[in-house]
Amino acid sequence: MKMKKVFMGAAVAALGLFTASCSDNGGKLNQDKPLIFFNRQPSDPTTGAIDMDTMNFSDQTYYVGFDAAGGGAVQGKLITDYLATKTKAEIDKNGDGYIGYCLFIGDIGHNDSKARTEGIRKALGTWKDSTDPSNKQEGKVTVKDGELKVKELDAKEMKSDAGATWDATTATTSTGTWFSQYGDQIDLLVSNNDGMAMGALKSSSFVDGTPIFGYDANLDALEAVKAGTLTGTVSQNVDAQAIGTLQLIRNMLDGVTGADVVKKGITEKDQYGNQVTAEMQYKSDTKALLALNSGINKDNVDNYLNTRDSGIKQINGEEKKVLLTLYNSSDNFLSSSYKPALEYYAKLLNIKLTIVEGDGQSESTCLDKFTNLDQYDAYAVNMVKTNSGQDYLRKLKA
Repeated sequence: MKMKKVFMGAAVAALGLFTASCSDNGGKLNQDKPLIFFNRQPSDPTTGAIDMDTMNFSDQTYYVGFDAAGGGAVQGKLITDYLATKTKAEIDKNGDGYIGYCLFIGDIGHNDSKARTEGIRKALGTWKDSTDPSNKQEGKVTVKDGELKVKELDAKEMKSDAGATWDATTATTSTGTWFSQYGDQIDLLVSNNDGMAMGALKSSSFVDGTPIFGYDANLDALEAVKAGTLTGTVSQNVDAQAIGTLQLIRNMLDGVTGADVVKKGITEKDQYGNQVTAEMQYKSDTKALLALNSGINKDNVDNYLNTRDSGIKQINGEEKKVLLTLYNSSDNFLSSSYKPALEYYAKLLNIKLTIVEGDGQSESTCLDKFTNLDQYDAYAVNMVKTNSGQDYLRKLKA
């Protein structure tokens, strides 16, 4: 009997050692640590429905992004405001009575891409209750001296042969194809992001002076707007998103709970006196913290060049370790805007980031690097596919 007690005690002790070795942070299990999905909201790529099974994984699971639907509307208004300043003769190149445009679609299964396509089509009157590339109708817009009909000449998902979406090189090739096919029927080009718009500008077939609109406010795009080669873009306030992602993690690791998790450092000052200056809104039904958007053209572009949020200062909190995934190492928006912002604010918030990057095509290129989870205090996930949330949860529960 005594031997049995000794055996059981040893087993319990061994189990305790095993548990301690499998999770840091005071013995906390990996599945109980803060988890932020960002930039790609867990959702069904066909219907766009938010994956609430993933979002309800724990009370420390949130999404940080931007107001996608609002952003689509901002881009649409940016375009129609521009057209309203032009006469028929200035915008209708061949005088056929139509504004003909081509649309660069980033990813037909991505909620942000869908929202931008919808916003563009609604503004131009070509919306036909669908973001399908082939499903559109004739529209009409107001110009300086009357009205012009609008025709979407073509719309195409910019997917590379290897399967990467939002592909700038494919946009370059497509621009050549479109100008060869439609010639002076093309009065306008519109893109779901800046990377593809900049890709279009690189095409030898691009006709100088053709109005072209992007989305993201990447530095190279802002410089192109200032130079007059890119007509406009939309800021989704990437700095606010980067701060939001890191601030939620910092809050939870500092012991902030309840509604204060999405308020401290966001809509009110945190214990360190920090607060993001850009407006952000929290949607409790989807557990989403969203930055708002703003249109940028040559008149206001200087306000968006080389700025960091002065509301975030260096803190003296304990250093925390965060494992963060980026879905595509080649994505222009992530590499030139989001990643630098994350790295900048992580230092201020005393967060040590370990960033692993995928290829934009296969989820395994991120999942295979989502390892050594016990070494981290929290996780931030930017998925390759929006319906891959459960794959990350399974690794956290393992």
